Amino acid sequence: MSVLVTGATGYIGRALTERLHRDGESTVLVSRRGAIPGRGKPSHAVDLAIGTVSDELLRGVETVYHLAGIAHRRAAEGQHAAVNCRATLALAEAAERAGVQTFVFLSSVKAMGAAATAMPRRESEVAPPADAYGRSKWEAECALRERYAGSAMSVIILRPALVYGPRPKANLKWLLRAARFQLPAPPAGGARSMVGLDDLVELLLLLPRCGLSGVSTFNVTDGHAYSARESFLLLRAALGKEGAGRTGPAWLWRLLAALLDFLQRQPQGSSYDRLFAAERYDNHAVLEATGWRPRQTLATVAPMMVAAEEQPL
Repeated sequence: MSVLVTGATGYIGRALTERLHRDGESTVLVSRRGAIPGRGKPSHAVDLAIGTVSDELLRGVETVYHLAGIAHRRAAEGQHAAVNCRATLALAEAAERAGVQTFVFLSSVKAMGAAATAMPRRESEVAPPADAYGRSKWEAECALRERYAGSAMSVIILRPALVYGPRPKANLKWLLRAARFQLPAPPAGGARSMVGLDDLVELLLLLPRCGLSGVSTFNVTDGHAYSARESFLLLRAALGKEGAGRTGPAWLWRLLAALLDFLQRQPQGSSYDRLFAAERYDNHAVLEATGWRPRQTLATVAPMMVAAEEQPL
């Protein structure tokens, strides 16, 4: 029996496939262009916007990790719907047909919509997602829950918070650069849940052995909440810079965030909201259902993030 991974060349996919290979697992890797994830074997090229994984690739597969998706904020709503929702359902149908035992769908906390309070949110505390990415993930989740509640194939929906690890994405990448160039620290305010990349991979590997049935939905975090200021100071310390340095006024960080919005061609205010909003999620359901225990924190991983940035790709 083998494991199939879509999105094998992505940030999480690379880490998962490297671990699977290290553990000697038989893998079928899928990516949009058929690239080689890290030092692994070549992946099969499948553009999920226009096609799906063939029955032949699913033959003998026991577990599917569906990590592929589109998260670009500039992508059209139709692209999000095609890749994040319709392709997910098509793959799940093919997987069930092939006798796959466990289907893991990597959704996102963005499927839960905007928070009404600053308190950690449980899986059921959702609001209508405001953007195309969140809507497409939420619609895929709803369809999976409706279709596979009584299926012999276990379907597990994971909603990871922001993932930290070497060569981070999104806000952490920019905070690391800001700390490296000794910009003033962000002001206090906001807090968001996150999860370590290695911990997320450990959970993915654990899920097929948990005996879960029907459809399960889990938030995934390390159990902590980090403000932009705390994240910045942890990264600054990992860079070997002494003390907390200066604190920048809110207007300066609004200006920096607006510049980032302009460079990334996204709506004004997006970066500032992501840096200083309260986005906290409760992880007790996944802890109780699986026995998984996160070991990483941003403080323990920050030195690895700094070291990785200093190494050539």
